[in-house]
Amino acid sequence: MIRAVESWFGVDERWERPAPGPGELRADLRWALVALVTITISQELTRSLGLLEDERYGPVWQYAGVVTLCALIVVRRRLPVFVTLAAGTHMILMSLVMPMTMSQLTTQMAYFLLIFSGMAWARNRRALAGAVAVVLVLLVLLFAWTYALGSGIEDIRRNLGESDVEQVGPLPTVLAVVLFSILGNTIFFGFAIGLGQVAWRGAMRNAQVEEQADTIRAQTERLTDQAVVAERLRIARELHDVVAHHVSVMGVQAAAARRVMERDPQAARDSLSAIERAARDGVAQMRDLLGTLRVTDGREDAGHEGGEPTPETTDRAPQPTLATLPQLVEQATTPLCEVTGQVVESAPGAAGRVPPPLQLSAYRIVQEALANVRRHSTARHARATVRVDEGAGTVEVEVVDDGSPRVGTSGTGLGLQGMRERAAYLGGGVEAGPRSGGPGWRVRVWLPLDGHRPTARTAAVGATHSLRRTPS
Repeated sequence: MIRAVESWFGVDERWERPAPGPGELRADLRWALVALVTITISQELTRSLGLLEDERYGPVWQYAGVVTLCALIVVRRRLPVFVTLAAGTHMILMSLVMPMTMSQLTTQMAYFLLIFSGMAWARNRRALAGAVAVVLVLLVLLFAWTYALGSGIEDIRRNLGESDVEQVGPLPTVLAVVLFSILGNTIFFGFAIGLGQVAWRGAMRNAQVEEQADTIRAQTERLTDQAVVAERLRIARELHDVVAHHVSVMGVQAAAARRVMERDPQAARDSLSAIERAARDGVAQMRDLLGTLRVTDGREDAGHEGGEPTPETTDRAPQPTLATLPQLVEQATTPLCEVTGQVVESAPGAAGRVPPPLQLSAYRIVQEALANVRRHSTARHARATVRVDEGAGTVEVEVVDDGSPRVGTSGTGLGLQGMRERAAYLGGGVEAGPRSGGPGWRVRVWLPLDGHRPTARTAAVGATHSLRRTPS
């Protein structure tokens, strides 16, 4: 029973209502002045009707009670527990010494406001429950004193004008008066306490909603920042792959042209043409990639007034796909290193059904792996293979060469790190290291088609599907 009462009062709730602000305290002062004026007018009208002649104490004491009652309104939100206890005690004392002053409608409304405010604003709910219990106990003792031990029954009979009052209803008249008084006080205190508790819980729910909104807003901002960082990392990886590939191609072709310039001018011209194509292609891809950073208000800012798009920003080449691997292999082939490539499909058209992000990632991985071969290996042959297995739900990229590490070209490791980041983002993995059973280096990357790592069972089932080889 005690636990149920404490739960109803919100004793176990961690939320605590914030203290009132300066504006709310000023509002309480204004309400106290309004209550004082209203009760004063009602008091004097009642006096003019001659209903205060039987009051035990005169006007001075009557207004002392009124002023102390209105003073409680000033601190109703600042000291809510004290106000609850003081208002209940004040009401009981006034009913004993100045019942007519206490029973006026304006005075009753002030008491109702005070008890309601204590319930709605109390921050220590356990202390509030104790204060309400004290007031209710005092109220019960008052009724017991008035009707059981005091002269309340005789006063009722005297006010009714007869010593033996005739019963006209289901209950005796005196008993009906007593029960009516108890019912009125129960409704009064019950509504004040209940509505105050409803207001407190409403404020708690509003605070929880605001807290949740703040949490959602903070999480949204955090996710937005993470998305921006992820996009920057993606662009950095793309730039690294594009620049590394095309610069390495140009370096290898330039070295080849220098070596054969005297004895084979045509081969030198072919190498220079390859350098020109690699430079143009690299610049075009970098322009397309960086153009995504110049989008403002849904329009591309080309760097001039008005932000109107230019042909350079609107006419963009599509992102590389598995269909463009033959061109990549052709660019990577040099007089010093022959590169071959192939796409292996589990079913006709499987490569075209691979999601575009996976196709782009597979392309970039092959591009970066071949660039590493040119920069860091003495290989004469390299082979790039992309396997698309719809049964197993994977795309596998493998690049192998037959060379040895070139002295003084250890690199920074950013290329392999970029591959791992791409694979991890798409739910895949990377294996890179020396080939087993022979010279050379092997890079193997697997990417799930649905963004999830394939299970062992799925991989085993997919391995049973036949693969169709498409040379590129």
